[in-house]
Order: sequence, then structure tokens, then C-alpha cells
Amino acid sequence: MTEFSERTITGTGPVARDTPAAAHTDTPPHARATLALTSAATAVSLMTYTAPVVTLRDTATDLHTPLSAQAWLINGTPLGLAALLLVAGSLADDFGRRRIFLLGTLTLGITTALGALTASTWLFTLARIAQGAASAAILASSLGLLVHAFPSPRGRLHATGVWGAFVSGGIATGPLLAAALPNWRVAYAVLAAATLLVAALSPRALTESRSPRGGRPDILGALTFGLALVSLVAALTLGRDGWLRSEVGLLFLAAVVLIAVFVLVERRTTTPMIDLSLLRRPSFLASSAGGLFTGFAVIGLFSFLPVLFQQVLGLTPLDTAWLFLLWSGLSFTVALQAKRLAGRVAPRQQLAVGFALHAAGVLTMLGAIDSGSWQRLLPGLALGGIGSGLLNAALPLLSVESVPAARAAMGSGAQQTFRYIGSCAGVALTIAIVTSSSGGPGHGANTALVVSAGLALLASVAVLGLRERLG
Repeated sequence: MTEFSERTITGTGPVARDTPAAAHTDTPPHARATLALTSAATAVSLMTYTAPVVTLRDTATDLHTPLSAQAWLINGTPLGLAALLLVAGSLADDFGRRRIFLLGTLTLGITTALGALTASTWLFTLARIAQGAASAAILASSLGLLVHAFPSPRGRLHATGVWGAFVSGGIATGPLLAAALPNWRVAYAVLAAATLLVAALSPRALTESRSPRGGRPDILGALTFGLALVSLVAALTLGRDGWLRSEVGLLFLAAVVLIAVFVLVERRTTTPMIDLSLLRRPSFLASSAGGLFTGFAVIGLFSFLPVLFQQVLGLTPLDTAWLFLLWSGLSFTVALQAKRLAGRVAPRQQLAVGFALHAAGVLTMLGAIDSGSWQRLLPGLALGGIGSGLLNAALPLLSVESVPAARAAMGSGAQQTFRYIGSCAGVALTIAIVTSSSGGPGHGANTALVVSAGLALLASVAVLGLRERLG
């Protein structure tokens, strides 16, 4: 446990301030309600993220979306997430985690309802981007609220474990819900109602908390960083149709320039959105690398596999959702039980094992899609699900332990920013590999599986090697 993980949060009155002195206080009241509401909101956020995975074909047909634009139907939400997670985390710490959480749940409910009513590809994509922005507020503020509600290391371990399990649970149930309902519009309406219910229950149940650092908010930093990530994600999404096109190059150049401006801004402001000195901390780098490669190697692949299950294996959306549930359901179960590893396996080691199991799982699936045998996918999906569960349990704990407790929401936002940047890149890479293969989608799927396994093994080595190199 790092020195920062021993710090806790407390306070009196309507707004609690983060102070180290809270280490000896009992768990604040309403902790269970905080865990229940943040976990529920997180699950719904991930359900809206994954619901289109099994309904992509129907949605594209309904909206008359050409093949070249279908990546946007998936990448809209991760674009909003990647662009605003770190911003949302910083705002939550400065302006109040409860306030940002409530704003996120209300906005997610409204934008999801609007998404159900759209009639064009670009309106749907805009709704998805807005959903991602709202989800960013929920995901970044949730861990800050939990660190406040569970100030002891033992309580924090339990809370982050449950929260990580609900990340997997949302991924698991989103496709199943979308496939079980009459159409994708009804699924969106149900998700909107569930989110608005959480928003209605939250004001009385949650306690406000924020960082005591004071000073002016880093608006310029938030603006430059957000625009940089929008440019980067847009370039990654458009790149699948040709990486040498001028607009793709200009977007990448804009991202580089804006990141450079962001670094200059952060070095000069007294209240930076992210303390750049954290980049010298091995645990923070491990958290960021873990999030990046989870998105790149795991989410990127599994966001597109259900499409292949339907196109190549001929499965229905509901059959695909049940098959997908083996992976995501095991991920949920393992993440929920991973707290039993506390004291025996460090989060960094958990990440390494999780990535290794994902690599073993996807390599086991080689040839299954090309041969038309969904049964051959089962062992690989099981192994990959166990690995994903370990990743989802370790990442939230490592993200809040790698920063001062007063910046827990920022730490969560940083890790998840890298996660969804990786997701966007992974989806674009997977689609490009599969669709450009001269041997057909089955052969392309094999190549994508090998690439995903290689990235996961690289991540496993990286998160273990950071300590030796920097620690």
C-alpha cells in the first residue's frame, strides 16, 4: 500500500473536505447506499456502451449507415469518454464529486432517451458522444465518492472490488438486454429510464466531498486536453478508411500540438488538472498503461467480435449475447471475488496475470470463427473472461492508490482516459485488420486475435517491468 493509499477523507457539514486526519474515523453513514448507487450508475453506463455491440447490424440498417461509417456507431461513446474522463475527474475533485455524479446521471438518461429517437447516423453518433461525456462524469466521480465513503484501506478494497465487478456486469448485461428486447430503440428507452431512476435516488443518499486544494479551476488545461483527445480519437476512427488521407494526418497533428500546449499549461498553473510529477510514479504509470492496454487489446477486440459472430457464424443477436455472456459473466464473477487476493497478490501482479490469461484465451480461439464452430470459442471466452475480471478488479484500486486521496477522482479519470483511448484505437485496428484481409473475415479474425494476444503479453511485461525500471 502506498503512502497515498493510507490517506483518507472526512469532514463535517454538508461538504466533506479531504484530510489525512480521517484515517482514524469510522466509515461515514450511507456508505452502502453510495456503493449501491455508484455501482448501479456505472453498470448502466457500461450497458449503454456495449448495447450496440450485438445490434450494430440492425442499427446500421435502420439508420442507413454505410459500412465506412459504422465504426462511429461503436466509437461515439468512447470518444466522449476519452475526451472528458480526466476533465470530469478533475472537476469532480474541485467542484464536488456528488455534483458531477448527479449531472452525469441526469445527462446520461436524457441523451440515451434522445438516442432512441434519432433517425440518422450523425444524430445517433452525436447522442453516443454525449452519452460518453455523461458516462465520463459518472465513472470519474464514482471512485472519488467511494474513497470518501470508505476511508479505511479494507473498506476501500471492498468498495473498489464491487465497483470493478459492476463494470464487468454492465458489459455483460448490455448486449443481453439489447438482444432480448424488440429492437435497439426499446433497449435505449429502458436504459434511459434506469439511469434517470438512479439520478432521482442519488441527491439524498450521497454526501458531497471535494479536494481542499482551492485555487481557480484549470479551464484552459481542460479545454486543450479535451480537444486533443477529440482530435486523436477522430483520427483513429477515420483512419480505418485510409491512414494516409490528409484529414487523418491533420487530426493527428492537431492532437500532438494540443497535447504540447496542455503540458505547457499544466506546468505553469498553480492548480493543474493533472500533476505531471505523477508521471514519475511507477504505480501511476502502471495504472495508465493497464488502462491503455485493456482498451487496446481487450475492449477493442471484444467490441467487434460479436459482429463477427453474427456475420460469419450466422448467430442471432440473442445467441451472440448469450455467447458473449460467458466472457463478460465470468469477468463479473472474478472481479467480485478478486478482493480475496488482497495481501497475497499486488494489483500490479493481478494486471499481469489478467493480461496473460486474455492472451491465452484469444489464442485458444484461433481458427474457430474461420471454421464456423462457435463451440470452439467457449474455452477461449472462459479464459479471457477470467483475465478480464482480474483487470477490472485491479485497475480501479490501483488508480486511486497511485494518487493522493484528495485527487481520487482525477486518478480514476486518468486511468479510464487511457482505457478508452485504447478502446478507440483497438476497435479501429480490429475493424481494419478484419475488413482488409484478402482471406475473408474469418482469416482476418485470426490475425486480429494474434495481434490482441501480442498486445496483452506486451502489457503484462510492461506493468511488471515498471517497478524494476523506475521503482
